[in-house]
Amino acid sequence: MAKDFTTREENYSQWYNDLVIKADLADNSAVRGCMVIKPYGYAIWEKIQRVLDDMFKETGHQNAYFPLFIPKSFFSKEASHVEGFAKECAVVTHYRLKKSPDGKGVIVDPDAKLEEELIVRPTSETIIWDTYRTWIQSYRDLPILVNQWANVVRWEMRTRLFLRTTEFLWQEGHTAHATEAEAIEETEKMIGVYAEFAENWMAMPVLKGVKSPNERFAGAVETYCIEGLMQDGKALQAGTSHFLGQNFAKAFDVQFLSKENKLDYVWATSWGVSTRLMGALIMTHSDDHGLVLPPKLAPIQVVIIPIYKNDEQLALITETVNDIVKKLKALGISVKYDDRNTQKPGWKFNEYEFKGVPVRLAIGPRDLENGTVEVARRDTLEKAVYQITDIEHKISHLLESIQTNLYQKAFDFREENTNKADSWDEFVALLDGKGGFISAHWDGTPETEQLIKDETKATIRLIPIDGVLEDGKCIRTGNPSKQRVIFARSY
Repeated sequence: MAKDFTTREENYSQWYNDLVIKADLADNSAVRGCMVIKPYGYAIWEKIQRVLDDMFKETGHQNAYFPLFIPKSFFSKEASHVEGFAKECAVVTHYRLKKSPDGKGVIVDPDAKLEEELIVRPTSETIIWDTYRTWIQSYRDLPILVNQWANVVRWEMRTRLFLRTTEFLWQEGHTAHATEAEAIEETEKMIGVYAEFAENWMAMPVLKGVKSPNERFAGAVETYCIEGLMQDGKALQAGTSHFLGQNFAKAFDVQFLSKENKLDYVWATSWGVSTRLMGALIMTHSDDHGLVLPPKLAPIQVVIIPIYKNDEQLALITETVNDIVKKLKALGISVKYDDRNTQKPGWKFNEYEFKGVPVRLAIGPRDLENGTVEVARRDTLEKAVYQITDIEHKISHLLESIQTNLYQKAFDFREENTNKADSWDEFVALLDGKGGFISAHWDGTPETEQLIKDETKATIRLIPIDGVLEDGKCIRTGNPSKQRVIFARSY
């Protein structure tokens, strides 16, 4: 499976592409820019989805579903929103096909032109706020705390599996509130949920902050974000939460009668993560031996491989393994017993190592005699021999150790690759060297931010929420600055 597998040092981009394909996570489809998520990759996404869905519901949110198609006129109602998404929209103009006059295939029926074109959902603020207008009349109808699991389409010119595809899967929360304070509290709460998920489940340390005006979501008053650092020194935006103010409520005339018996516009938020998290997971932990998965998100946490010469040995091994499997499953550990006779043990070892299964057990006749099992952990590739007695609790502790180790390794990498720059030359040298997060002063103007981006391809990833005020000079213009921001090249 690892044959012809490019290393990170040789070509990081090719390493990533090879890994996604060879680990059976996803494949390119016949539709340009779209992907097929294969069962193993989708199993990881299902785990991500299940955990986040529980977290959303624990914070009072409910799931709903809104149409895939959005009338074009809706996008004209919020000016900055339509400007932000106009170039990425896929447009439906007709509703019927007919047989080609030459009898070869089908053509679009010119008589089936829609009265109004429909936009394939790039995000759902417009269709949802048009709906909320009919749901909300009084303060008693608030707050509305709704989440949607869906697919979206953003027409991309350059695509990469999971990281940037024309169609992708995501969730999008859309909430409505009676006061500005409640909406801001919601926005900050949900970016906190994303940060907790990234660190405690993905084992990916993240920085938390707000976006600069140039990087803010189209139509938002403020965008909060979490940013992870990948092994090639580039940042990846892993989640965003937007305070929308009253922009969409005013655009779609969503008003409510307050407790004071006055009409006011609703305050709004939206927030989301996507299958881009799969890319983040891969690039945060994986190595030149293949995929590395944190145990909490691994579809298979433990694989057991028998080593035998005949059916009699296999039967004895299987009897012991069945007992181990039962005990592991009782602790909520997902386990697979691979007793296929179509592949040799060495091939299986390589397969599960490449697919990032956290723990591999190997057991043969000699192990049965000694009451032992060989244990290999994927994160360090270390092997050990465990007594079968109380094996389930030993494996449980091992999985916790692997989860902790992966987070610490990623955290140490981020710390080693986070630096300060106090001059332009120092800034450029860091970018062209090992990259990473660069803490530097910026004069606060969009013009300077754009100039830095044009000259270096680095952007302001975030303005730290709890950043310490510090007088300084902008690295590019020399103008006064009150706070450092985080720059990086990014995905």
